[in-house]
Amino acid sequence: MTVLDSAPTAVLDAYRTCEFVTLGRDGTPLAWPTAVRRREDGTLVLTTSLAFAQKALNIRRDGRVALLFSDPTGSGLADAPHLFVGGTAECPDDIRTGPQGLDDYWRTLFERQPHSRSYLARPMRRLMDWYYLRLVITVTPERVIVRSATAPPFLKVSAGPDGTPLPGAEQLAGHPTAVLAARDASGAPVLARTRTAPTAGGFVVSPPDDHAVVPGPASLLVHRHDDKLNRMRNALVRGALRQTDDGWLLVPVKVLEPMGSGRPSDALRVLRHTQRATDRYLHRRGLTRPPVEWDSFRALARSARGHSAADEGRMRDVLRSPHH
Repeated sequence: MTVLDSAPTAVLDAYRTCEFVTLGRDGTPLAWPTAVRRREDGTLVLTTSLAFAQKALNIRRDGRVALLFSDPTGSGLADAPHLFVGGTAECPDDIRTGPQGLDDYWRTLFERQPHSRSYLARPMRRLMDWYYLRLVITVTPERVIVRSATAPPFLKVSAGPDGTPLPGAEQLAGHPTAVLAARDASGAPVLARTRTAPTAGGFVVSPPDDHAVVPGPASLLVHRHDDKLNRMRNALVRGALRQTDDGWLLVPVKVLEPMGSGRPSDALRVLRHTQRATDRYLHRRGLTRPPVEWDSFRALARSARGHSAADEGRMRDVLRSPHH
């Protein structure tokens, strides 16, 4: 028996992405969208490239993490429940340069994100080798909460904005809901979908009824992608969660948009950042840039093309079952 035996695992497996939260150095819960693969032993595996290694560094300092499966885009799910998974994670400083040991993870990613196969073409390799230099994160679930997919209620705002733009207001306005990342009394991270409403001093939010949160560092994540995990955009609004007479308020401090905000110049800026961040991670450890096992990845990508249609058909059959 594992903790995930109490969850609708077929639904979990169908989600293309989840929101994954780690605790920053100052205790702020920092959530980002990521792809996850469930293992038969009840653990969850995900990876992060060296260019975005902060998740790994956070885990090595504090292994408490949480995942929320709440955006069903591309999954074929209708009215799927939201799944909260809390637990602990490990991330050894072992750089993977090939798919060995992660064949199922990479095959699934190549199936669900076809455009990532193009990164394997020779003209792209110098620009995209950072994408295939990965650190492996293994999550051991300790708690699962199944939530209704019913949209959170609209929030009442007692006072309007005072005219000063709130950091993150533009990003949040483009999404009907956001993911609140907060902490409970033990300091462990909590995730939940919420509507947001700007008011004087911050954004009114609604924490989950099934998991108590406490005031302190917090953040709001918004993200989107298409059915093929392309055209990704995400933004994280960092701040502090406060309890007021009217409810809970997220007071924003800073906005992070690692993939840019949609400007034509963003792609070049992101590529420069990823290359420099990868070099920095290696330099601090006295390592040279390891070669990517391109042939192994290409072989797996080829096999993924054949599996994609068949697997999608089997998944649809499973999700139609009244017992899933």
